[in-house]
Amino acid sequence: MTNTVLIIDFGSQVTQLIARRVREAGVYSEIVPFNRAEDALERLTPKAIILSGGPSSVTETGTPRAPDWVWTCGLPVLGICYGEQTMVAQLGGGVEGGHTREFGRAEIEVTDACALFEGVWAKGDTDQVWMSHGDRVTRLPDGFKVTAVSHGAPFAAIADEARKFYAVQFHPEVVHTPRGAELISNFVHRIAGLAGDWTMAHFRSSEIEKIRAQVGSARVISGLSGGVDSAVASVLIHEAIGDQLTCIFVDHGLLRSGEADEVVSLFRGTYNIPLVHVDARETFLSALDGVSDPEQKRKTIGRLFIDVFEEEARKLGGADFLAQGTLYPDVIESVSFTGGPSVTIKSHHNVGGLPERMNLKLVEPLRELFKDEVRVLGRELGLPEAFIGRHPFPGPGLAIRIPGEVTSEKLDILRHADSIYLEEIRKAGLYDRIWQAFAVLLPVRTVGVMGDARTYDHVCALRAVTSTDGMTADYFDFSHDFLGRTATRIINEVNGINRVVYDITSKPPGTIEWE
Repeated sequence: MTNTVLIIDFGSQVTQLIARRVREAGVYSEIVPFNRAEDALERLTPKAIILSGGPSSVTETGTPRAPDWVWTCGLPVLGICYGEQTMVAQLGGGVEGGHTREFGRAEIEVTDACALFEGVWAKGDTDQVWMSHGDRVTRLPDGFKVTAVSHGAPFAAIADEARKFYAVQFHPEVVHTPRGAELISNFVHRIAGLAGDWTMAHFRSSEIEKIRAQVGSARVISGLSGGVDSAVASVLIHEAIGDQLTCIFVDHGLLRSGEADEVVSLFRGTYNIPLVHVDARETFLSALDGVSDPEQKRKTIGRLFIDVFEEEARKLGGADFLAQGTLYPDVIESVSFTGGPSVTIKSHHNVGGLPERMNLKLVEPLRELFKDEVRVLGRELGLPEAFIGRHPFPGPGLAIRIPGEVTSEKLDILRHADSIYLEEIRKAGLYDRIWQAFAVLLPVRTVGVMGDARTYDHVCALRAVTSTDGMTADYFDFSHDFLGRTATRIINEVNGINRVVYDITSKPPGTIEWE
């Protein structure tokens, strides 16, 4: 890519959102940890640099800093949150910690015009932004001016326009800063002068080249789940290497009602790609017997997936690579992106759950994409809407929607409740307005009265969220009529459930899935 923005990562959980906003502006971007930035400078020859936020404090010794060449290479630089603080500290200003904290929505006042604000804010304007910091700037380096303030940040935005250095204490990359994407667009277009000519077609062609370079003439097997991620990854890899790819669909007994038949018939009827259907229900359910810890569930399922894939690879005469539809939200919740210092939230079966002894090397062409970007890529590849529009479904399946021990009886109860819930959503015309919807069978039994008799049965929780990228989400605002109708159907039609509740937790603080 001739026009590239280098994003130097200091460990923020939302660093990838910066890359997403840059790509939305039509400019290619890559993220690298602060301690690997020099290699990226030589490899990418970027035209601009963005410094991410992070959990550290620049007031402490040994915390991350930007490489010194960032300040002398002549490129425009935008610092965000921790990025502002390290910019100020490294250029001779002052930062103090622990006295003033701002977390969540805040209001800034624009005190001076600058190129970053052009066409967005004028002097005297006030607007909402999203803050998340415990340290604050107290003294500016030479050449800088204050361009915005907030109640807790007297240097909420600063600029050295001669050197094209800009920084903000708030997070323009998150949706809670409503005009933040415009600021990032200003940085890459007005300040860095980059054309908005990067598209998903560019990503498609570059990934095909990467796949061919990585795989060579080797055989690849793809773990096909029927969801959009694995479908897009499989079609993209097939476009790159053709008959070197074989798809494997593993029925692990943790799928929704009728899903195995639907996935196999839909994929075989649409693509001329070899597909192996493996019935491994007994293997997975036996291994999960008595397992209640969510991390152990994920790792057990990940290990068994690899066992199945390796066995099928042997049957096919050998394979060197396993293809997966791993996305960035999976990666950032499991391990830090490309080795950066972000904090682990939970492991995913296709990231942190893979066993170290695995003999297959991974091909993960979607690893840097969000779900909405994968759908754009899917349309670019010509996938039918039946694949592209499906709600996300986790690789561990219903096992992580049954907190506690997983049994065949619980799975049957949950499948029935989940199918009723999704049926009601579709009947109401809401399916495409919801990012993800599913039922959860709680490890709780409650007393009820049904037919004048006492019951002591399970509680079913319903979950539905809206999101654009899976990194943040909010609950879907169903009407009480919808919830009442759905709850009545589940209680009347599903033996084993006598109470239904609706989860109205956002992400954060919760995650979308319960485990």
